[in-house]
Amino acid sequence: MTDLPPNAARGKALTPAARRALEEAAARQAAAEALPPEEGGPKGPEPTRYGDWERKGLAVDF
Repeated sequence: MTDLPPNAARGKALTPAARRALEEAAARQAAAEALPPEEGGPKGPEPTRYGDWERKGLAVDF
């Protein structure tokens, strides 16, 4: 098994569940990169990336 999924630890054996999870994560990442850019959205990083809404350096927890 030399064909490891992306982000797999080198030199460690993967269980079938771990291999499947890494492959699914890679597929989700590829799908997210294929989306067109948002029009009219906030500039810069996604403001909800940490589970909180961040605006001008202030975070509001939902």
